[in-house]
Parts: sequence; structure tokens; C-alpha cells
Amino acid sequence: MRLEHALLGLLAGLTLTLLTSVLISPPPGDTAAPRASLADLGLPDGSAARGRETVGSSSRLVLSTAAAVAESFQRLDYDLESVLAGRDGVPRLFLSALPRDLGAIREIGRRKALFFQAMLPLVLRVNEQILADRRRLWQIRHRLRVGERVSAVDRLWLTVMADRYGVRRDDLGALAVRVDIIPPSLALAQAAEESGWGTSRFAREGNAMFGEWTFSRKAGLKPRNRDRGANHRVRAFDTVTDSVRAYAHNLNTHRAYREFRAQRAALRRQGRPLNGAALAGTLHRYSQRGEDYVAGIRALISVNNLSPLDGVRLRPAESRPKPAA
Repeated sequence: MRLEHALLGLLAGLTLTLLTSVLISPPPGDTAAPRASLADLGLPDGSAARGRETVGSSSRLVLSTAAAVAESFQRLDYDLESVLAGRDGVPRLFLSALPRDLGAIREIGRRKALFFQAMLPLVLRVNEQILADRRRLWQIRHRLRVGERVSAVDRLWLTVMADRYGVRRDDLGALAVRVDIIPPSLALAQAAEESGWGTSRFAREGNAMFGEWTFSRKAGLKPRNRDRGANHRVRAFDTVTDSVRAYAHNLNTHRAYREFRAQRAALRRQGRPLNGAALAGTLHRYSQRGEDYVAGIRALISVNNLSPLDGVRLRPAESRPKPAA
């Protein structure tokens, strides 16, 4: 009896450890930003607000103005044109929220560029974590196919992942279709469309970048012009990364996006790169606008030249910004 209790306790502890490892939590951005020139962004005169917030036992820098964020990007030598041209990777600066004064930038081109710069590292970080799970899944599948023994830890991990992605625990093929990335061009275009380029009330008050609905009174913001009789809310998040993660999980699991997953899997089988503009054609059920929504997303990708971002990656963790001249 004691042995059984001990084994159950060990299994419970192992399960808790695995669940903790599966829950993705990106490291906070820790890049300090000196006083920025607000005039350079077309903002009113003032100082770039900075501060620190405590989360548990750790402290992270808060960049609360568009100028402070832009200055941090400059110090990291982070230029969107260089990234689009393939000359540089994307720094590991993960904002917990977009600057609340983003809409005050008068020049539309700079406002859009700053939005994409702020969102791109978050999308790439979530994709990086999904890819790590995908690689582990493929390694386990290969070992099973060649008759190798799979450890208890890996078997339990598969169980957790199957439950998380909503597939049968013995259907690793179905799991592999769902555990995959979202092309950055598509994620950025949808974030711009759904959040009003980061300026909507839902984005400012709830870090909601993708307009996801919820029917929980505690987890969302009530739309001001909600139809009579409707009871949905727009889901709110603690951080923008949480919003990106929920969006990716939504596309990877919801039955409305089976066509998206099927076309993505077909591209994988053909050895072709994932193309955000092409995959956007499967998202006619994402919005009540249907095909008009798809056309709008594709236009955002085309007009803003986002397709090259589907091939970019985060800089290696050891990368550091160049010293100031």
C-alpha cells in the first residue's frame, strides 16, 4: 500500500513538472532605454516613461511610451527594413504591452513600422516555442516507428500535448498537424486588422490583439456596440504574448480552422515554405465578413510587404546590441 502511494505521489509530481514545462512563458524584455526624442516620432514634447514592475520575485522593465520603445529598438540595432531584406534577425525584446500612445504618432508609416517591430518578436517567440514542441514530437514519433523504447516522461508529455491540442492520445499524426507555427506575415496582418494597429480599446485595456471572443464575464471586455441579445465579450490577456499564444492555439485547435491546418500540412508534405498570404485564404470563418476579411488580410500582407517575414528568426539568445558610437 505504501509503495502504491509512493508511486502515485511520484507520478503526480512528474505530471506537475511536465504541465509546468508545457505552459509557455516567455522571458520578459530586459533592455533598458535612455531618454528618447519624442519629436522624432511626431509625438508631443515630454519624456519617455519608463519604470519597473515586479512579477513574483523578478523585476522587468516597462516601456510605456512609443518613444521609449522606439529608442530601445534603436539601441538594439533593430531596423524593420534590414529584417525584411534578410540582413538581420529580430532581437529578443518581448513587450508585455504595446505603448498606450501608439495612436499619437502622426506619421502613419512610422506608426505601422513600430507596431510591426513590437509585435514581430512576440510572434516569433511563440513560434519558436511551438517549433520546440514540434521537434520533440517528431523525435518521439521516429523512435516509435523504428521500435525504440520511449521513456515514461515522453509518454506523459505526449498525453499532455494530446489533451492540450484536442486529439486522441494515440493519434500522433493528428497531433503533428496541429503542433505547428503561424506564418508571421499572417499573424501580423491579423493583429493589425483586429486591434486597429494596436490602438483599439481592447488592445489598450486588455492586450487583445486578435479579437477573440469569450463568454466569461471575468475574462473579457464588453463591446460597447454589442448587438442586442448578444452576450459575448472580447477576451482580455495579462500580456500581449498571452494574446499571441491564444491566437496560435485557436488556429491550431478550433474546428473552424481545419482548412487552415490541412493546407499548412499539405505545404509541409510538399516541402514548401509556409506562406501567410496563401494560408489567409482558409480563414473565411475568422470574421463575419468572410471573403472580404480574407481579401483585407491579403491586402495588408501585400501592401506592407510582410511576406519576407515568414522566413525570419529571432537572434540567438547570446546576441547583444552593438555598442553606441
